[in-house]
Amino acid sequence: MGIRGLMSFVEDHINEFFTDLKLRDTKIIIDGYALFHRLCFSSNLELRYGGDYDSFTDVVEKFFESLFACKICPYVVLDGGCDISDKKLNTLKDRAREKIQMAHSLSVGGGGYVCPLLIREVFIQVLIKLRVRFVQCFSEADRDIMTLANHWNCPVLSSDSDFCIFDLKSGFCPLNSFQWRNMNTIKGTRDCYIPAKCFSLDALCCHFGNMNKVLLPLFAVLCGNDHVNLPVVETFLSKVENMQRPNAHRISLPIRQVIYGLLVNTPPHPGNVAWDALPPQPPAFSEVERINKNIKTSIVGAVELPKDHSDLSKLTELSLARRQILLLETLKVKQSILDPIPAALKLPIAVSCYWVQHTEAKAKLHHLQALLLGMLMGPLHAMINSPDEEAPQGGGAEMLYEELQRVKAQPGLRLDLDTAHVFCQWQCCLQMGLYLNQLLSTPLPEPDLTRLYSGSLVHGLCQQLLTSASAESLLHVCPEAQQLYEHMFSATRSCAPAELVLPKGKSKKRRQKKRRTPWSENRVGTTLNARSWHEGGSRFELLMVGTLEEHMEAAELE
Repeated sequence: MGIRGLMSFVEDHINEFFTDLKLRDTKIIIDGYALFHRLCFSSNLELRYGGDYDSFTDVVEKFFESLFACKICPYVVLDGGCDISDKKLNTLKDRAREKIQMAHSLSVGGGGYVCPLLIREVFIQVLIKLRVRFVQCFSEADRDIMTLANHWNCPVLSSDSDFCIFDLKSGFCPLNSFQWRNMNTIKGTRDCYIPAKCFSLDALCCHFGNMNKVLLPLFAVLCGNDHVNLPVVETFLSKVENMQRPNAHRISLPIRQVIYGLLVNTPPHPGNVAWDALPPQPPAFSEVERINKNIKTSIVGAVELPKDHSDLSKLTELSLARRQILLLETLKVKQSILDPIPAALKLPIAVSCYWVQHTEAKAKLHHLQALLLGMLMGPLHAMINSPDEEAPQGGGAEMLYEELQRVKAQPGLRLDLDTAHVFCQWQCCLQMGLYLNQLLSTPLPEPDLTRLYSGSLVHGLCQQLLTSASAESLLHVCPEAQQLYEHMFSATRSCAPAELVLPKGKSKKRRQKKRRTPWSENRVGTTLNARSWHEGGSRFELLMVGTLEEHMEAAELE
């Protein structure tokens, strides 16, 4: 996590402590945590709406394309969990408080740097797609990065000031002076290189009177690193917003409790009499959560799981059906609801079904519609770039994709804090749904997160759906996307409470009148225009879904 103030100090002496490099034709060890933070914060990405993961994906791809062009072979090392000794727990709490303050500042139009919730998962998916080699450590990655770099005699790329005190054979290149966007060519050749700065540990030691390198860890402690409990000056902001709203992660607590149950479910040691004599006690876990603008520790219990899930080491031996049942039961979704959904979207739709069932989400119809419309970006991107000769003709996918991009890029979009909170809750549900799915060895396919959610897009769609546009008016140009949307809407609608699709205060007379009104005239309606689908030559079987009025009529009879 670095030594506070050290990086600023060495950069103030850049001419003394750094040498120029023309980096090419080499291996390089990359601090993954530092890289995705740097790319997120230095690329002019929109951070207020919960994350534009598609834009972040484009930036990461361009970064590694620059490395490949210079014949630089990257190896990314990612941090794992916290040290089991909890030596850095106080530091982590302090930084959590700082993030809360930054998030508050962002929400009221101020400055701040807070990574979107799923940025790490998206980064890993891009690494896999680009076939960049990477490894995740069990705990903090610093020592592993140093060992690999010295073994391969190659530089380290990071922004962590800890690397200023490590004795690296080929040096440490700070990310903020790594000019990957400004590739140059060696004069007289076609060989490309990336201009960079390389930190000299010998120069630092010389600056302090030829200090012995062995004393550098002591130097770090005196400066104040993450293992020392020094006071942290918190920023006071006089301007998350209404910080009285409950922590968004509360909505995913039932999913985490199942994860905890799986992680602690190990069989008792044979012949352990003391174990058998004691009454079973449900295991408890401590979680740190936000309360207003502060944090507190709360105790939560793990869920008691069926006996066939009692041995974590044998969890993968369970049938796919058993693992899938546990996942879907946790998310409160029936398998039949997901049958019409494409495999790549089954988990996001299952998570969305869980999300709409929780009243604390306070999701409304236009939130759900905007979320599902945003999920079309991935399938549309695949349609446009598909080499398949049987791909839909007529440019409908391109037209819809461009229209959604226009919505995403519209200027002057107002940040609605309630909407932001609702979508943050959905991301929390998705994150825990992903972790549970991974722990169960992916009974549902892992979704492509890179184009699943774009905060700017869904916020823009919310605004349009509340003012002038309808889902149908956006989708009519692409029958294939319209049908996919109807599949997703039907699945989530079947789990949604009645008030989500029918605002409170509607009289019976008003409802009857609305039943006689075509959905195409309803600005937030979703029309099923079967004739236009057939004329458009849809490759998919027509899905006949009842109208929302019929759904509500049935709900009232019940």
